[in-house]
Amino acid sequence: MSAQPATLFETHLKGLPLIHRGKVRDIYDAGPEHLLIVTTDRLSAFDVVLPDPIPGKGAVLTGISRFWFERTQHIIPNQLTRITLADVVRDPLERTMIENRSMVVKKLKALPIEAVMRGYLIGSGWKDYQKTGAVCGIALPQGLQLADKLPQPLFTPATKAPKGQHDENISFEEAARLLGRPLAEQIRDKSSQLYNYAAEHAHQHGIIIADTKFEFGLDKNDQLVLIDEALTPDSSRFWPADSYRPGISPPSFDKQYVRDYLETLNWDKKPPAPRLPAEVIAKTAEKYREAYKQLTTQIALRSEHQPR
Repeated sequence: MSAQPATLFETHLKGLPLIHRGKVRDIYDAGPEHLLIVTTDRLSAFDVVLPDPIPGKGAVLTGISRFWFERTQHIIPNQLTRITLADVVRDPLERTMIENRSMVVKKLKALPIEAVMRGYLIGSGWKDYQKTGAVCGIALPQGLQLADKLPQPLFTPATKAPKGQHDENISFEEAARLLGRPLAEQIRDKSSQLYNYAAEHAHQHGIIIADTKFEFGLDKNDQLVLIDEALTPDSSRFWPADSYRPGISPPSFDKQYVRDYLETLNWDKKPPAPRLPAEVIAKTAEKYREAYKQLTTQIALRSEHQPR
C-alpha cells in the first residue's frame, strides 16, 4: 500500500477534469452537481505562490475547514456533501495521495468578493489606519495601537484577484453595487455572525482570531452558501491568547511567520518568489499543526459531552 506523500505541491488526477488550479487548491469536476477540492501544501504569501510546500498543510486546512463547516450550519448552509472520495476517485493510489486533504462539495455560483472580518488592528488595516485614521473608509478612534482590539469587528469586503495579483479592498457601497444591496447586506450579516461565533469559540481554547475572510456562493435557488475554506490559518490570523498584548505584532499560528521572514528579504513581492530556508518551513508546519490541535482536539473533546 502506498503511503501518503510527506508533501503535495500539485495534483494530476487521471479520472477527473481539472477545472482550476488556484494558489493552494486544485479543483476538479466531479459530475453535474459536484466538485472535488484538493488542498495542496502550496503556500502563497503576498498573493504569490512560494516554491516550497509546507508539509501537512493541506491536511490541516482541510481538517480545520471541515471542523468549522460542521459547527456553523446553524448560521449558514455550506458546501459540504455526504459524497465520499471513493465515490468520485476510482484509483486507490490517487485516493491515498489526497484522502486527508480533499472534499467533495456542491457546485455553486461563486460570488466575486471576499468577505473580510477584522477584529483587531493589524496588517493592511493597521497601515490604512496610520495613514487615514480609518480602515477601508471606516473611521476609528484616535490613538489605537498596533494589534489593538477594535471597538467592534469590521466588515471590509475585497475583490478577488487572479493568481499573482493582489486582492483590492472595496467599500460596502461598492460591494452593494456589485452584488445588489440585499445580497451584500446578507453577506455582511452572515460574515459577522460567523466571525463572532468562531472568535468566541476559539478564545475559549487559547486562540485569538484577529481577522479572517470568507467566500460565498449561491445555489440553484439563489440561497447563500459558505464555500472554499473556513477560518483556517491561511484565511485568518490566529494569535496565542496567552502572549497577546497591544503595541506589538503578536506571534501567530498562521503564515504571518513566513510573511515576516519574507519582509526581511530584498524581494519585490512579485513572481518568482524566493526559496524558504528549512527552518522556516519546519516552524511554519509546526504552527499549522498547533492551530489544528488547539482548535479541533480540545473543542471536539468538550463537545462530545454536550447534547446534540
